[in-house]
Amino acid sequence: MTDISVPETHASAILTIDLAAIVENYRTLQKQTQGVECAAVVKANGYGLGAEQVGGALLGAGCRKFFVAHLDEGIDLRAVVGDAEIHILGGLVPGVEDVYRQHKLVPVLGSLGEIAAWKAYADGSPLPCDIHVDTGMLRLGLPPAELRQIADHPQLMSGLEIRNVISHLAAADTIHSPQSGAQLRAFKEARRILPQGQACFANSSGIFWGSPYHFDLVRPGVALYGVNPTPDSANPMRPTVELQARIVQLRDARAGDTVGYGATYKVKESAKIATLAVGYADGYLRALSGKAFAYLGGHRIPLVGRVSMDLITFDVSQVPHPLCHVGAWVELIGANHKVDDLAREADTIGYEVLTSLGSRYHRVYKT
Repeated sequence: MTDISVPETHASAILTIDLAAIVENYRTLQKQTQGVECAAVVKANGYGLGAEQVGGALLGAGCRKFFVAHLDEGIDLRAVVGDAEIHILGGLVPGVEDVYRQHKLVPVLGSLGEIAAWKAYADGSPLPCDIHVDTGMLRLGLPPAELRQIADHPQLMSGLEIRNVISHLAAADTIHSPQSGAQLRAFKEARRILPQGQACFANSSGIFWGSPYHFDLVRPGVALYGVNPTPDSANPMRPTVELQARIVQLRDARAGDTVGYGATYKVKESAKIATLAVGYADGYLRALSGKAFAYLGGHRIPLVGRVSMDLITFDVSQVPHPLCHVGAWVELIGANHKVDDLAREADTIGYEVLTSLGSRYHRVYKT
């Protein structure tokens, strides 16, 4: 981004979240599935961007099924999405079944124990639930042994109002991985045993594996927020965030001077160092130390020294003087330097970058 337009604010950093882009990404994913219903995963506070704002925008775009991880996330979301369905991926918290019923939350049951507890609570009046089948993640979901028990004793599933049977792809973002095909076969076998309700299998990347993975319902997450669901090809999603920070101090450095904690960066020749009031307390990951880049007036600038709690430092020696001054805005995430770029520099994934975004930024929502 060559020209940065920012609102008037006393903040040292601004996080701009484009809700219209999130809605456009939702519609892009709908088109990719050619008519299959599309839910939205808004866990982890809408992947760090605000579940209330994101959920409201997607509700306005026609989304009627939402997935979150935890019970409290579902309670908070209920006030935003009205009568839309909210599914709790983390399963059934024992002893608080009343909370699910009170807030009309659908637990995703992943074990025979959870299934038995939900049936016992329903006491003959079936309540909605999803069934999670483990097809290869070895985390949540009915393991193969329990699925075989259901095959042998189908009465175990009586008295349930099953909305969806779901599973989760482990390697959908790896195009040559054979695991997705193996999981697909396992899921089809699970559906033979559990034919009730809708089948929900594809995540963000799984949507791009094509119609065999779509079934009745898809549930994208990170693609909604602009992270590339097809890492081996161009990103089909629109970027949704920009992060800009002011220069709060400029220092002239001489050869031999060191920058930051641990003196990990030594200046080789005279340089100009810009300090920005952003750090790992804001979710600007410490792993970026000495590896990240940003943009000032369209010029690429390297991060030098360690990321500290509240401050980061960039070498701005090559930036023309009129563009480089205290108060100038630096693009940390934006048109020149996207979320996936920052993730690569931190040796992580866009999910972590987004969900780490801190609460100290001045947030601006574009609609």
